[in-house]
Amino acid sequence: MNAVTDLTLSEDQATARARVCEALASAGVDLDKGVLTPPGTGPAQTLAILGKAGSGKTLLLAQLYRSLDGAGIEIVSGDFEPRRRRERRSLAILAPTNKAASVLRSRGVPATTIHRVLYTPVYDPEYEKIAEWLEGAGPRPDMPDLGDTALDRAKAFYDTVKSIPGALAAAGLRGSDFIKGWKRREDPLDIGFIDESSMLDARQMEDLSEIFQTLVLFGDPAQLAPVGQSGEMVFDTLPAAQKLELHRVHRQTQDNPILDLAHALSDPALEFEAFERMIEQAARRDDRVVWAQRVESDLMARSPVLVWRNATRIKLIHAFRAAHAAPEAELLPGEPLICDGLELPLKHRKRRIDLEARGLIKGAQCVYLGPGKRPGFSRLHVFGAEEPQVSAASIIKIEKEGEEEPFIPYAAHMGAAFLHGAAVTIHKAQGSQWPEVQVFAPDLYAAARAGRTEAGIPLWKRLAYVAITRAEHRLLWVVRNRLGRPSGPLRIDDLGGAPAPFALELQDEG
Repeated sequence: MNAVTDLTLSEDQATARARVCEALASAGVDLDKGVLTPPGTGPAQTLAILGKAGSGKTLLLAQLYRSLDGAGIEIVSGDFEPRRRRERRSLAILAPTNKAASVLRSRGVPATTIHRVLYTPVYDPEYEKIAEWLEGAGPRPDMPDLGDTALDRAKAFYDTVKSIPGALAAAGLRGSDFIKGWKRREDPLDIGFIDESSMLDARQMEDLSEIFQTLVLFGDPAQLAPVGQSGEMVFDTLPAAQKLELHRVHRQTQDNPILDLAHALSDPALEFEAFERMIEQAARRDDRVVWAQRVESDLMARSPVLVWRNATRIKLIHAFRAAHAAPEAELLPGEPLICDGLELPLKHRKRRIDLEARGLIKGAQCVYLGPGKRPGFSRLHVFGAEEPQVSAASIIKIEKEGEEEPFIPYAAHMGAAFLHGAAVTIHKAQGSQWPEVQVFAPDLYAAARAGRTEAGIPLWKRLAYVAITRAEHRLLWVVRNRLGRPSGPLRIDDLGGAPAPFALELQDEG
């Protein structure tokens, strides 16, 4: 184990790292010696690194990535894959959502979504030469149409940020120039690190197990299980020997009142009223916790209010729209949206892959920028996507209280479906984090009164744990059913990036 690892990992992290190294060594990847041997035909392996918020799962994942990268393993980004040699070893670092992957990327870990490894891009052969050159798998190409200056910009970008699409964009190209389509992965991969694995459902786990010979899952057992899995997470079925537990890394998180509250929920004797007293006391001591008398509408445009009940979500959304005097029949630029999936017939499989690859997967957080050039199209900013600004055929639904059918202000014949994103359920918020988070406490009180449990734990505790750990810096615990007036109109000038350069058009594919 190297000196850097010794200095930065806690005892239980070091134990977990040693167990992962043991599994990798049996698969021909010796991290201690930095030796890689061709993949063998041994049995598939799955390990789970489990821990609550603040236990250092992300730090350990980053350490393992750096060790593997230093040993010369090939990192599969999902952006571009060179023609691989059979003897090369590969690593993919994946998350269920764009938002969760972007959290890892912000910490220097080249993560992508599970979708982007299940489906691989097909590059135009001319631009594939640039990608291979940047990856070190080919000579510098002769590209008269681009010129040497553009190639130099691409190389300078890639040397700083290991992103092929980003480098090609720096050369003046657009995604629609160099990516011609997407195909289902056929070749297996080697090692997979899966973050936020508590969000995986059984089908995703089956797909990943088919692709990877060695899987390491990183997950939080205190979060909410995927809907429809009876409170069970994919790692719950693993034998005890394949699960390693991390505990709170006190030297890194001891001065964090939000994590203090999250860990207090593990006390089986703690009741809801006592927990609220803890929050009120924490708010008196530390301004990172706020005992809020109302929902702040200014925050809702970028950070949704977290609720338990759909009825509460719909009420808050309409209150938000009314506070901004939003017309019933259209959206204002700056209104937040949540992708609710894709409404496409089977024959449009290629278009589905294109939309998903650009970040429009179920649960993606977006901001409406304005109507597109074609009827039914919307310009959108997709948080966490590498090319965040897109124009897509959209079906935007605004649900109404007490009515089964939503109002649809914008609708293409088919495309990406959206719900309003000023408030979301705590289930949908898993895998995301925001600098400031508002939790609607009356809903948590209702869950406590209902007396429901999930996997033997009171549901209100699981909901509270997930909700408050979505806050990176500041938690607002809203105790009254009130909404504050906005301080100004909705805005989009704080969303970086050029206007959407391309439209994802839906055409019959025969």
